Amino acid sequence: MALSDADVRHVARLARLGLAPGEAERFRDELARILDHVSQIGELDLAGVPPTSHPLDVVNVLAEDVPAPCATHEDALLNAPDAADGGFRVPPIA
Repeated sequence: MALSDADVRHVARLARLGLAPGEAERFRDELARILDHVSQIGELDLAGVPPTSHPLDVVNVLAEDVPAPCATHEDALLNAPDAADGGFRVPPIA
């Protein structure tokens, strides 16, 4: 699949990844190989294969749910580097 550097920068932006100068070319080749592999998988006859989320049978082992006291609002904000208006202040996502 032919990809341009603009395609790679677009995918990186969607993934919120910054690319250094020259990285788009390297990642263009890697992304093209990944997409080619996915297209090969798409050519397989999977009509009789049931959908699955995991190739092996997985059994969840969960701990007993035991109620316990939780931290107070003030305790939760004690280690916040920048608490404001009763919550955690975080930088905006550009």
